[in-house]
Amino acid sequence: MAQVGQPVPDGSAAGKVKTLPGAVVRFAGDSGDGMQVTGAQFTVAAALAGNDLATFPDYPAEIRAPAGTTYGVSGFQINFAARDVFTPGDAPDVLVAMNPAAFKTNIKDLKRGGLLIVNTDAFTQQNLKKAGYEANPLEGDLVDGYSLLAIDITKATLAAVKETGISTKEANRCKNFWTLGLMFWVYGRELESTIKWIDSKFKSEPTVAQANILALKSGWAYGETTEASHFRYDVPAAPVAKGTYRNIGGNQATALGIVAAAQLSGVEVVFGAYPITPASDILHDLARHKAYGVTTVQMEDEIAAICVAVGASYAGKLGVTASSGPGIALKTEAMGLAIATELPLVIVNVQRGGPSTGLPTKTEQADLLQALYGRNGEAPIAVLAAASPGDCFHMTLEAARLAAKYMTPVMLLTDGYLANGAEPWRVPSVADLPKIEITFRKDPEGFQPFLRDPETLARPWAIPGTPGLEHRIGGIERDYDSGHISYDPDNHEKMSHTRAAKIAGIARDIPEQKIEVGTDSGKLLVIGWGSTYGAIREAVQRSRDRGLDVSHAHVKYINPFPRNLADLLKRFERVLVPEINLGQLVKVLRSEFLVPAESFPKIKGLPFKIEEIEDKIRQLMES
Repeated sequence: MAQVGQPVPDGSAAGKVKTLPGAVVRFAGDSGDGMQVTGAQFTVAAALAGNDLATFPDYPAEIRAPAGTTYGVSGFQINFAARDVFTPGDAPDVLVAMNPAAFKTNIKDLKRGGLLIVNTDAFTQQNLKKAGYEANPLEGDLVDGYSLLAIDITKATLAAVKETGISTKEANRCKNFWTLGLMFWVYGRELESTIKWIDSKFKSEPTVAQANILALKSGWAYGETTEASHFRYDVPAAPVAKGTYRNIGGNQATALGIVAAAQLSGVEVVFGAYPITPASDILHDLARHKAYGVTTVQMEDEIAAICVAVGASYAGKLGVTASSGPGIALKTEAMGLAIATELPLVIVNVQRGGPSTGLPTKTEQADLLQALYGRNGEAPIAVLAAASPGDCFHMTLEAARLAAKYMTPVMLLTDGYLANGAEPWRVPSVADLPKIEITFRKDPEGFQPFLRDPETLARPWAIPGTPGLEHRIGGIERDYDSGHISYDPDNHEKMSHTRAAKIAGIARDIPEQKIEVGTDSGKLLVIGWGSTYGAIREAVQRSRDRGLDVSHAHVKYINPFPRNLADLLKRFERVLVPEINLGQLVKVLRSEFLVPAESFPKIKGLPFKIEEIEDKIRQLMES
């Protein structure tokens, strides 16, 4: 166990740098300690250094949890490496714990032999009691097996910013930047990008900006002058394809996908929204892009939000709405309206823990059955799922393309893990993006509002007020051709079959299911969807490296499934389905394809670790 405090004499280990293939760092502290800002700025520095990376911000569910309590701990984990990165990592190599509560909730995850950095000033008797400790854990065997840097970060920060004359309260808020400076030194990351960010963030408060910059530089200097020099590492840049990259989160990518849909289609997007965690940032980002064919409308509730989007589509715009599980539940009837009227509509569901309010800030995949079946009557919609933060962009575009082409609602499933996580994203060329072709009916000759395209079964899209194309529309069942209200039983059955056939026909317009890792037949197929992509991919690759006959497939199109999925499933002796729910996709696979797929559920509000799936694969292959 190493502790610091004294300067390193000349000729010591100072300056020695150990090269690593990658590292996992977790920042943890109270909600007011700025851990999300700290993590975000470390992420930017890692990206600028050329590392591939993935992040996992972890927020407390309580808006104002009592300071110093375990349920008020905020965390941010980043996995950065000189190779491809698919997850934020299982166990951190470095844990920064700003108080006893952060220590208690995170120490179990730190790798044995890992670096533990703690702010000793926060380990007061009062804070220890709040965290449930009778004695200081830093003085017992709980820290055995770790390299401990016990630093009075508060004292060091106050000393660093003293010259600015800011209040003690304001000075204390600089602790995160002091810590960030130390971590920048540990991994040899530059300060400039963060200094520029601080100057911009606190442009109207130059004294506060100066204090944070002084704290940042002081943390760096501490590494230079103390035994922290024993902990200095280099993680080289990762080889990447040529192109322009930006660090992007899932909600940002979704918002950009909506903007791109407006530009590529030439049709204005109307985004009807009502704030809800963790989907709100889509609205926030879109509101900045009004110049690019997007109108954002914040309504009084979730029902009004989706109705605005449906009305916009009826009026010749592309209606889009977004929410999380509880909001999606409220939008159900209006989804049925869009299905009955056969209008294009994109619905983004950023899933969170449920039921009801559930776990607002935690991730889950438990809305799949809701997406597939959560409406009254025979009311099918297309359902897609994004696999990574950057993939949210592409799947949003795909949702818009299918909605417009087939005149149907399309639901895109993401989740809190994807929404709040981030990764380097190669900005695509406009020429490589899919075409979104939208044609409005203008010719009144032979017009019938539900007379369908024989290939897509899509009805014509006629803008209200177009001469000769006047028609009635509503949620009551329509006549197959004319669109007039109909209670005829044969017509209702025909319309039900037609709406189902239209969704099923989308299978001809989507890619066949591919194998991500491994061969297209064998002993075991691990099949996933959504945010489990990275953990499954890594676990399968590690298992194959050990000689196990296992492959990975990841489903992005869930309704309809890819047309070759049935055949692919039958080529494997066993099928394993890891999900962050109690087994929803596995139910659908068993029902649709009559395969004895095995469920591997996890429902803790947290993503899968690689080792969890790897251990399960090993168990199955040995049984």
